[in-house]
Amino acid sequence: MRKVVLITGASSGVGLALCRRLLEEDHELHLCLACRNMSKAEAVRTALLASHPTAEVSTVQVDVSSLPSVFQASKELKQRFQRFDYVYLNAGIMPNPQLNIKALFCGLFSRKAIHIFSTAEGVLTQSEKITADGLQEVFATNVFGHFILIRELESLLCHSDSPSQLIWTSSRNAVKSNFNLEDIQHSKGQEPYSSSKYAIDLLSVALNRNFNQRGLYSSVACPGTVLTNLTYGIMPPFVWMLIMPIIWLFRFFANAFTLTPYNGTEALVWLFHQKPESLDPLVKYLSATTGFGSNYVTSKKIDLDEDTAEKFYQNLLELEKDIRDTIQKSKNQS
Repeated sequence: MRKVVLITGASSGVGLALCRRLLEEDHELHLCLACRNMSKAEAVRTALLASHPTAEVSTVQVDVSSLPSVFQASKELKQRFQRFDYVYLNAGIMPNPQLNIKALFCGLFSRKAIHIFSTAEGVLTQSEKITADGLQEVFATNVFGHFILIRELESLLCHSDSPSQLIWTSSRNAVKSNFNLEDIQHSKGQEPYSSSKYAIDLLSVALNRNFNQRGLYSSVACPGTVLTNLTYGIMPPFVWMLIMPIIWLFRFFANAFTLTPYNGTEALVWLFHQKPESLDPLVKYLSATTGFGSNYVTSKKIDLDEDTAEKFYQNLLELEKDIRDTIQKSKNQS
């Protein structure tokens, strides 16, 4: 029986590389590509089937920043599938990244140089907008849209006879100090990306506490510093030209510089082969690459406490309830 894998953000970057690598691991998978841009998704589907003709590859349109889109996609998926063995919650955004050039170059000559380059901590901010659903865009895309997707697909994920696994694309940039339980959407801060990735870590821990007994497990992984369209937009081209030799040098001293999407999927693919019940729910699994380009997986404890994770989960449930009530009132009035 084919394993069924759902991947959000599958048409480019880490998501696309993940599709290719998973089919290399198991050429008889059924991959479902959940993408916003269907023309790109269909092009990826055609290419994947050309190189792996024994696989099944399907597509579904979903914009995880839009709740109506998530609801519609969930409805379609429940009509087409009986279960999902794996769900890779990979789609994400970092809108309008703004780099503090002064802080970056000062950091180059500090003891924290490698840490700053690995995580962008303290040098990268973003500005964002409000979605049509009234949510902060980064929170909606990176966290809440995926949360609603899981809630909608619960019947396809919770099977006591054979566990299903959620695998989140988190980040080394998930910094505890950038998250506030009183402002879970990070509407008052300037680092919504970091906040959203820390929120993902919290949510994964809470999901394990609430769903492991029902056969659903959750893990978080970090692809490392991967050079994609998202990261290339952080700095002007001339700055990339200046710092690339430094990045290649740092690669011999820090394992976070995976650089390519293929390398960045190492932890995501490794998790595909693990028994989810054997994994530590309080650990983040990290893609790593040596200075000479060899890939491996390492791990580290997530900097959080389980009580905060549970409170965050309850906050998401309350937000979900409010939104569903609003939708229902709107339907009743119309």
